[in-house]
Amino acid sequence: MPSARRPEARTGVAALSPRYQIGAVVALAVVAVAVCAHLGLVFLHVAPSNTLTKQHGAAVDEWVFPEFEQNWKLFAPNPLQQNVSVQVRAEIGTADGGIRTTGWYDLSAEDGRAIDGNPLPSHTQQNELRRAWDFFVATHDSEDRPVGLRGSLSETYLRRIALLRLDRDDAAGPGGVVERVQYRSRTTNVKPPSWSGEKVSARPVVRELPWWSVSPETEDAADAADTAAGKAGRTGKEGGAA
Repeated sequence: MPSARRPEARTGVAALSPRYQIGAVVALAVVAVAVCAHLGLVFLHVAPSNTLTKQHGAAVDEWVFPEFEQNWKLFAPNPLQQNVSVQVRAEIGTADGGIRTTGWYDLSAEDGRAIDGNPLPSHTQQNELRRAWDFFVATHDSEDRPVGLRGSLSETYLRRIALLRLDRDDAAGPGGVVERVQYRSRTTNVKPPSWSGEKVSARPVVRELPWWSVSPETEDAADAADTAAGKAGRTGKEGGAA
């Protein structure tokens, strides 16, 4: 008589007990819902203005920013066709009590020189200044007045970048202190290809911002330095006592 065939061993989810099968199905359903919700929110973020974005725009932005921010500057029908150069200068309080104004430091050119020929440029060199300037432009009106709380945040970000870059370039000099900074941008259109027949202006557009005091940033730095010095002093005393 032929021998009885053994039942085939179950694999995958089917090999689990009914209780674990239900758990696996619930987990997969939760993941699927979360993925669909995320894709839906990102779609609403990049889609043209509509009824849903008008009613729930704040909730969409709260989910998207800053980790999932999207823009169309690379794959858009009309990609960015301008070169934007961001420059900064400073008023320096000198050691003898005077005030002097530096020349303009072309921060975009400095980043460009650091990137040019570098096979692995840093994220800071590529994006810090560019994103900070885009952030400022998007949160200010034509009179350079902040629109909402994010406008003030963008100004603080730019001031701190200015202080870091000016310190790196030793703009203050011996005994000098940066008192105020001023930004300006120089925007020029990229020349279109000869075959396009498109005509654009070659004249640069300059946007000069008002002077900003950097006292809040310098006070924060001084407080941090005092705190670090205090900790170092306490550590030295404890070491001496030991």
